[in-house]
Amino acid sequence: QLQASGGGLVQAGDSLRLSCATSGRGFSSYNIGWFRQVSGKEREFVAAISWSGGSTYSTDSVKGRFTISRDNAKNTVYLQMNSLKRDDTAAYYCAAVINRRVLSTTALEYIYWGQGTQVTVSS
Repeated sequence: QLQASGGGLVQAGDSLRLSCATSGRGFSSYNIGWFRQVSGKEREFVAAISWSGGSTYSTDSVKGRFTISRDNAKNTVYLQMNSLKRDDTAAYYCAAVINRRVLSTTALEYIYWGQGTQVTVSS
């Protein structure tokens, strides 16, 4: 079971760090992805990280602003979000899929999902 946290209401240009934690076993065997969703729209890929942390990938709209990382000793993945924009407003979800060679950007390929944490960016 994944637990996402760290969302909140911030102003444009501010930073937030989201966390995705689990108390389950085998966390270090899973690739983790972050997705976001605005009500009425499809879930959108944000960033992903491999089981070891050695490989990451993020969508173009957040490159240079968002950084995904993980601490397997703490069973936690982080999404550091800097220079936030109003367009970043969404519910953010973390998800897990067993280690694959290629990081997936497709929500359907992820097996386990957290409950979501709301990020609201005001101008």
